[in-house]
Amino acid sequence: MNKSKLVVLVVVVALVGAFFAFDGQQYISIERFRAWVDENVFSAALAYFALYVLVAALSLPGAAAITLLGGAVFGLWLGVLLVSFASSVGATLAFLLSRTLFADTVNKKFGSYLVKINEGIKREGAFYLFTLRLIPAIPFFVINLVFGLSKMKTWTFYWVSQLGMFVGTIIYVNAGAQLGEVDELSVSGVLTPSIIGAFILLAIFPYIVRAAVDWWKAKKVYKQYTKPKKFDVNLAVIGAGSAGLVSAYIAAAVKAKVVLIEKNKMGGDCLNTGCVPSKALIRAAKTNHYIHKANELGIENASGKVNFSKVMQRIHKVIDTIEPHDSVERYTKLGVECVQGEAKILSPYEVKVGDRIITTKNIIIASGARPFVPPIPGLTDVDYLTSDNLWSLEEQPEKLLVMGAGPIGCELAQSFQRLGTDVTLVDMADRLMPREDEDVSAYMLDTFKKEGVNVLLNQQIVGFKKTDTGYIAQLKSDSEETEVSFDKVMVAVGRKANTDSLGLETLGIELARPGTVIVDEYLRTKFPNIYACGDVAGPYQFTHTAAHQAWYASVNSLFGKIKKFRVDYRVIPWATFSDPEVARVGLSESEAKAQNIEFDITKYGIDDLDRAIADNEAKGFVKVLTVKGNDRILGCTIVGSHGGELITEFVSAMKHNIGLNKILGTIHIYPTMSEANKFAAGEWKRANVSEKTLQWLGKFHNWMRG
Repeated sequence: MNKSKLVVLVVVVALVGAFFAFDGQQYISIERFRAWVDENVFSAALAYFALYVLVAALSLPGAAAITLLGGAVFGLWLGVLLVSFASSVGATLAFLLSRTLFADTVNKKFGSYLVKINEGIKREGAFYLFTLRLIPAIPFFVINLVFGLSKMKTWTFYWVSQLGMFVGTIIYVNAGAQLGEVDELSVSGVLTPSIIGAFILLAIFPYIVRAAVDWWKAKKVYKQYTKPKKFDVNLAVIGAGSAGLVSAYIAAAVKAKVVLIEKNKMGGDCLNTGCVPSKALIRAAKTNHYIHKANELGIENASGKVNFSKVMQRIHKVIDTIEPHDSVERYTKLGVECVQGEAKILSPYEVKVGDRIITTKNIIIASGARPFVPPIPGLTDVDYLTSDNLWSLEEQPEKLLVMGAGPIGCELAQSFQRLGTDVTLVDMADRLMPREDEDVSAYMLDTFKKEGVNVLLNQQIVGFKKTDTGYIAQLKSDSEETEVSFDKVMVAVGRKANTDSLGLETLGIELARPGTVIVDEYLRTKFPNIYACGDVAGPYQFTHTAAHQAWYASVNSLFGKIKKFRVDYRVIPWATFSDPEVARVGLSESEAKAQNIEFDITKYGIDDLDRAIADNEAKGFVKVLTVKGNDRILGCTIVGSHGGELITEFVSAMKHNIGLNKILGTIHIYPTMSEANKFAAGEWKRANVSEKTLQWLGKFHNWMRG
């Protein structure tokens, strides 16, 4: 427990103790309020109703306390009548104020909720608001304000709110009514069976409602399907990439019977066509780059010749070496039944593979994603490359055109340039790595240009054509049209979820706009026993995020009836393995500004770090966002050698609420690259020591000298 929470607890305990010690009960009497009601119930009820409407309309705190007071003063049924209408009228007024007067303010403060609410309305209509009213996953006042920015009609908002809050109103008012029956405010007077029962009901009400809503939804979606009396397996996992492998591993570890279905290669994209081969290529390219920079270290006449065929052979050797970690043999020994073939979901309980139909209690869709190929005229005629077929390349292209300046495009463009290919990198965006901050993009653009990569931004490829000497891409910008010649084109403009042959449309399982499967906070589809995780579900298409989601999908599918876990996306790191590497966790500067979050920026240049200077890697920076006037970390971006490794300290700090002060107070080995993190924390500390404090310290030391 931190100091601030301890102080609050001590103050509360002291106030409660003082209340009873000084006989504070004599100043609080429900009878006094009731006497007012008895004198003129209409005026008292009108005043109470107006107060409640005002509190709800202005989103003031205290609605729960006023609800309890209504039950204590007016009794159960009159209290329910007043609270039910007052809360709905007040909520609707807040809704209208948000829609008319305070739209910009609400959008700035609570805009992060709007996307979720609009998706919920689109998916479930008014029933989505009804469930929020029954189970307030989002605070009461936020619902009122954010729904004002939605497309829901005012009358729909009112009557759904009135209906959705009615049962909860009865529970709250009943608790207040039970308190109103207390003759004296004492421990024995308060701890009666009726009051204890009322507050227990108040506490468990959300869980009862959630269970009822889940039961009703399940009954609705399952009504046309017959549930088998006995299942072949507890869990069927479709896809043996990172998400599928982890899901199957966890299920087998807890002794569930699990079948893992894969139509291509075990290990998925990451092992066979993604992370592993690309990092092996990057290593070869970096080595060649270092050879050409050896003279900077005093090594003369260093030379090397790229044998592209051998580079590719080593890449496949690396894949073969790692492959046993994800093999059928290993997972079979772990207790997983591995099945080769294409899976199709016939019903919530049946998966077909070839001629075999497997009945299963639960299903996890982990079918991954594939490179997205845009429908550009002539592209299919130029024998294009993607991250899938790149690794079968036998001859090194002299001129390579890379489409897309995201992580994949940047990694491959720099690598091929360093191996000796003439690379042109094209993107429609106005900068490289557009999800990163502008200073990061500018730094990497400068790096790429210095290494010889021809970077063309704000350019749209509108067509391809074949000539006698090779291929030409036709580019269009706002001001002009140009052409770029090439031998090979690499398409790296994004990825598309693998959902085409799973039978999802027959089951009515919806897809989001990017093509990913729509799941809830527990990774469930519309069917509570069908889950999706990894690239096929999004929102982050990283191998480590797929493994992270897989834990939630497998545990929730196997033990969800006992306890469910919401997937945690609070601290998601990633890295682009260019040189220097670009690693990030949490908010970027641009994201914080877009969300109107107040923050401080601390930046430390790695060019000043001793180890970086010694290693000839004096480039890049550490950039940390913290809460305004506080050392709590909101996000960090590292551009530098081994940035993907260095970011881990900030990932751990954010996960466990460790601020920059504690990073500064942690011993870092000298000389290491990790000292950059400590020095960044030191820069924050220096900037946050007030001049007044330093002046007083100067006076203190002058006094100490006599």
